[in-house]
Amino acid sequence: MSNLGKMMQQAQKMQKDVEKAQNDLGNMEVTYSKDGVSIVARCDNTIKSISLDDELVKSRDKEMLEYLILVSVNGALNNVRDKTESELSGIAGGLDLSGLL
Repeated sequence: MSNLGKMMQQAQKMQKDVEKAQNDLGNMEVTYSKDGVSIVARCDNTIKSISLDDELVKSRDKEMLEYLILVSVNGALNNVRDKTESELSGIAGGLDLSGLL
């Protein structure tokens, strides 16, 4: 078999591996907690849940609460990105797949 044929087979295998990893990532979750806000995010870039500490809710500082939720959601999504990159890096052998996600 020619080198081109081998490369095509490797590319097809890598594509299947990436698709499987992306499906697996859709079932994985990460949690981010800070200052009374806890976010559970799925590795398909969706938020599963948001929990607020009772004391935080009692403070009734709407602007602070909105800010803490925003920071926590962004933190959770950063954790998702890190987990996704970590899971896919082994498949790609160091190739940059960020444009595929």
